Amino acid sequence: MNTDIIKSDFQKKVSSSISLYQEGTNRFKVFTPFQFEDGDFFSIVLKNENGKWFLTDEGHTLMHLSYELDIDLIEKGARAQILSNVLSQFELSVKDGAITSELNGSWGDSLFSYIQGLVRISDINYLSKERVKSTFLQDFREFILKKIDNSRIKFDYYHPENDPKSKYPVDCRVNGMAKPLYIFAVNTDDKCRDVTISLLQYEKWALKFHSIAIFEDQESINRKVLARFTDVCEKQFSTLFGDNLHRIEKYFKANIAN
Repeated sequence: MNTDIIKSDFQKKVSSSISLYQEGTNRFKVFTPFQFEDGDFFSIVLKNENGKWFLTDEGHTLMHLSYELDIDLIEKGARAQILSNVLSQFELSVKDGAITSELNGSWGDSLFSYIQGLVRISDINYLSKERVKSTFLQDFREFILKKIDNSRIKFDYYHPENDPKSKYPVDCRVNGMAKPLYIFAVNTDDKCRDVTISLLQYEKWALKFHSIAIFEDQESINRKVLARFTDVCEKQFSTLFGDNLHRIEKYFKANIAN
């Protein structure tokens, strides 16, 4: 295998700064200038197995996405469809978390297409903002179902006596404690206002409960709207993603009796 020819084709078709480093027989680390949003570089390996050459990230891309998003959420709903479309468009495959592409034809063209696919996948939280935004409520439900005993959950709950027409719904009610937990998924200013009104109404009815809100992006909420909401909601999480995944799970374990 003439690595100089391959390196030259990579540099010609993709970037002059690409380099190769041999790590073993028929295995080469491909260094490129392409990065994730946080500055971490893509991990790409060129190797041969069973007589075939292919590129693989050895699971690095999806692992990196899991830092910001529960990996189960990537495998379901709209995000899963985005991922599937990218894999099909760039002729990629996923096995055991590793994204791979068999090399056919030009080495440089294959690497260029592979990197394009990784870029699109790494941006899965930002692709088509409207589509991604639509997944928040689904992500919220999937997360709740994964972390809490499903027999204790009631989505779209309303108080049967005080609110028979469901004017003041609760996104998710968790029972089994002295005071049930009301969980709200907040993604817009309007939703924040509605939940504020609902919480005030529950107080008027003298209901006994604990409340938490999980925002899609708390920073996007109008400051005055958020200020009024903060007065009536016990606990808030600024987003469902990133480090908050673990914080919310920790809160559930500490406050929801088994």
